[in-house]
Amino acid sequence: MDHANTSPLGVGIVGAGVISNEYLKNLTAFPDVEVRFIADIDEQRAADQAREWSVPGSGSYAQLLALPEIDIVVNLTIPAVHVEVALRAVEAGKHVWGEKPYALDLESAQALKDAAAKAGVRVAVAPDTLLGAGLQTALRELRGGSIGQPLTGLTLFQVPGPDSWHPSPEFLFAHGAGPLFDVGPYYLTTLVQAFGAVSRVAATASQARTSRFIGSGPKAGNEFPVEVPTHVSALLEFASGGSAQCIFSFDSKLPRAGFVEIAGTEGTIVFPDPNMFDGVTTVHNGTDEPRVIEPAGSFYSRGTGVAELAQAIREDRPGRVPGELAFHVLDIMVSTTEAASSGQWVEVTSSVEPSDLLDPTWDPSAASVPPSTVRR
Repeated sequence: MDHANTSPLGVGIVGAGVISNEYLKNLTAFPDVEVRFIADIDEQRAADQAREWSVPGSGSYAQLLALPEIDIVVNLTIPAVHVEVALRAVEAGKHVWGEKPYALDLESAQALKDAAAKAGVRVAVAPDTLLGAGLQTALRELRGGSIGQPLTGLTLFQVPGPDSWHPSPEFLFAHGAGPLFDVGPYYLTTLVQAFGAVSRVAATASQARTSRFIGSGPKAGNEFPVEVPTHVSALLEFASGGSAQCIFSFDSKLPRAGFVEIAGTEGTIVFPDPNMFDGVTTVHNGTDEPRVIEPAGSFYSRGTGVAELAQAIREDRPGRVPGELAFHVLDIMVSTTEAASSGQWVEVTSSVEPSDLLDPTWDPSAASVPPSTVRR
């Protein structure tokens, strides 16, 4: 694969569902990448998206993988086939940006990780909210010493559940989802950036109901099974010596979401919602009024990670949302599930270093290559 330093990298998207619109809105605006093909099991849906976003090609996934001009496959399929789809891309010599989670189990995740290493390609996995102005600003404050040494963390995500509003929520209550696997990556990725790698986990979990009803859309009133815990409480211990308590729940009628608080030796910092790309940071240092810090950085949303991955590939440097980070987060979630089932502490065997922060002036809509070489 030719990654000339002066060329945008070709992107192919597999999965033309609702989330693809958010990706396409941004990826078609970023000059370091060029969306060249959209694939879906429903080829008409792929064709409709290609026409809507002026993408030149559409069709099957096999057709996408056969195109030499595709450098990065953006995997927007359902969690159950994330690894299968990514493995096919890796075998075709393509880099991969995938939606969370990395996989549903560590065995298949390791197989994908090994295959990518053998093929000499990268597999990076969401969330790229990490690159947004909100979290970047909070992390700059934290790493700059605003609260001294981070000691403890608290995260809360409590909602009634997506069955009340999502027109097809069944997959969110199936194996590989639930509040831990669906929402957990945003919070756990943020905590790893703040404290470093998790060393062990204790947890409890429960399930309020064995079935739920779809609350909106054409299938409203249909009953479907709940296959996973819908409330998970976890205690994380970090290799650095810090700890964090986390709640992930689809069982609360009183919503509390987007809450990440970290206490240190000199103060407490409240992060913006880790599921968003913006939001203010609040620092409490014992004075009457907290210090409120406006976000500085990129306000682009999903797809930002693809642009940063393309730049990292071209510059031959580590990406800021590497596959190793998503693998470690998966390890934390799998270990949390095991801890809740066994009632015992579970060691997290993988490790990862926090990512380098972006310069506040970084803008994915600005070309990192000379304008005369950017193809539109």
